[in-house]
Amino acid sequence: MLAPYACQPSQSRGRLHGEDLSSFRSPFQRDRDRIIHSSAFRRLKHKTQVFVEHEGDYYRTRLTHSIEVAQVARTIAGVLGLNTDLAEAIALAHDLGHTPFGHTGEDALQRLMEPYGGFDHNAQAMRIVTKLERHYAEFDGLNLTWEALEGIAKHNGPVTGDLPHALAEANAQWDLELHTFASAEAQVAAIADDVAYSHHDLHDGLRSGLFDENDLMELPVTAPAFEMVDKLYPGLEPMRRRHEALRRVFGRMVEDVIHVAQVRLEAANPRSVEEIRSMEQTVIRFSKPLYQELKAIRSFLFTRMYRAPSVMKERARVTEAVDALFRTFMTDPALLPDEWRTGLGDDETQRARHVADYVAGMTDRFALQEYARLC
Repeated sequence: MLAPYACQPSQSRGRLHGEDLSSFRSPFQRDRDRIIHSSAFRRLKHKTQVFVEHEGDYYRTRLTHSIEVAQVARTIAGVLGLNTDLAEAIALAHDLGHTPFGHTGEDALQRLMEPYGGFDHNAQAMRIVTKLERHYAEFDGLNLTWEALEGIAKHNGPVTGDLPHALAEANAQWDLELHTFASAEAQVAAIADDVAYSHHDLHDGLRSGLFDENDLMELPVTAPAFEMVDKLYPGLEPMRRRHEALRRVFGRMVEDVIHVAQVRLEAANPRSVEEIRSMEQTVIRFSKPLYQELKAIRSFLFTRMYRAPSVMKERARVTEAVDALFRTFMTDPALLPDEWRTGLGDDETQRARHVADYVAGMTDRFALQEYARLC
C-alpha cells in the first residue's frame, strides 16, 4: 500500500532498452538486484570511506557504508509509504562512482581531468550503470529504470549549470529532467547517506583514537546521548557505553527526518510523484535545529578526523599514487590490461576519460599494488 506520492512500479517510465517484465520481481527490485550483482558494487568492499583499506578491518568501507545507507533508506521509506525497493536501489548505487582512497582520490582525479571535462563521483556512477558495466548481450550498463537513473543523478537536488561530462552524456541519451527535484525515494536515499556517515564516522574516529568520548561530551547531539546512557547505566564498560550513546544519536537523526517529512507531506498533500518533483524544496530533510547541531559535529569531524595529521599524511601518499598512475597510463597506454586497450582512440580527451575510468575503478589495494609495480 504505497502513498499516492510514491513511485509506483506499474507507472515506471521503463528502461532505455525495452525488456520483458519479470514474473516475480518489480522493476525496482530488478534494479536493486542488478546493482548488487554488478562488478562496481563488489569493488566497494576494498574502497576507502575515510581510512585507507589496509589501516584496519573494523573501519567502514564504501561497501559497508552503502549497506548501512540502504538500511536507513528502507526504514524511512517504509514509514512514509514510499517504494522501499527504489529507495534501496538508489542508496546501494549512490557511491558506485567513487575512486580508490575516497574523496582524496576523487580530488586528485578531478584535478587531473580538469582539462578533459572534469571528474565527479556522482556522474561517474551514472557512467558505470549506463556504460561501463558490460555483462549483458543486448546493452551496455545495467539498463536501470528511468526512476533509478533519475535518483542516482539528482538525489542531492536539481543539477544545473555546466554538467560533468559523464552526466551530460547519460542525460543526452535519456532526458532525466535534471532541473527538477528527484522523487521522494531518491531524497530519502540522500538523507540516509547523511545519517549513516554522521553516525559511523563518529564510531570510526573513536576507534582510531583521533578523538575520545570526552571530546564528544562537548558537542550537541552526542553529549545528551552520553549523559542519558550514564544515567541509565552508571559504570557501563567503555565499548558498550560508546555503542549505546551513538545508537541514540543514530535514532534521533532518523526520528527527526521522519517527523519533518510527515509534517511537510501533510501540509503539502502531494497527490503524485510529479508534485514531489515540482516542489520548491526537498520534502525529506532534517529539522532546522538538528541540522545546525549536525553542522557542529561535521565541523568537529573535519578538523579532528578528515584533516588530522595522520590522515593528511596518508592523503598525500595516495594522491601521489593516483597522479602517477594516471600519468603513466596516459603516457603509455600499452601498460593497460588487454581488455582496456580497446576503445582508446586517437583523441587525447577520449584517452583521458578511458584512463580515468580505469583508475577510478581500482580498489585501494590494487591501486597501491599497481603504483608499486609501475611507478
